Amino acid sequence: MSAESGAERPKAPRPQRSAAGNVAFGAGVLLVLATATLGAFAAVALLGRAVDPGPLSNMVPDDGHNALIVGGIAAGGLTGLMLPVILFGMVRGNEDTPRVGPAAAARKVLAVLVFDVLLLVVSLLAAQLGWFLPGQLTTVVAVFAVGFSWMPLAMVPWERLGLGDGFGKLRGPSASRQAQ
Repeated sequence: MSAESGAERPKAPRPQRSAAGNVAFGAGVLLVLATATLGAFAAVALLGRAVDPGPLSNMVPDDGHNALIVGGIAAGGLTGLMLPVILFGMVRGNEDTPRVGPAAAARKVLAVLVFDVLLLVVSLLAAQLGWFLPGQLTTVVAVFAVGFSWMPLAMVPWERLGLGDGFGKLRGPSASRQAQ
């Protein structure tokens, strides 16, 4: 074991990204942002049709309609953001971050869809406040309820339940240096 500091170690030069790589990265970022935006618009349109003349019209008061819109924006934006990222992970990989296999990708997509259902249920519950509160206050409460609904899920020890897939673990050359 050496007592030398990390600053004294020689640093390997990082490979520079080519112009084509920069263009591909920019196109990927634009695609992900576009799908997130389109997903949010699509979810809002679907929820608007479900509430106005549809099956949820008796469950949602007029002052709670915006709460469902907030949930639709969150669910659609999250789905539109995560699906291309998962698909990119299936086709892109290297020695540090291997490709995502089909089974792992399916689990990730299922997790996103389950989380979308949670967001929609939270927004539906926040919409019920429209029976008692004015519309603007219901919308503000819905933004905070939907925005912070992921926090209880972040506190669950998924690794102890056998559901963690090693997001916190180091892989590749950095893991071998860490183990020494």
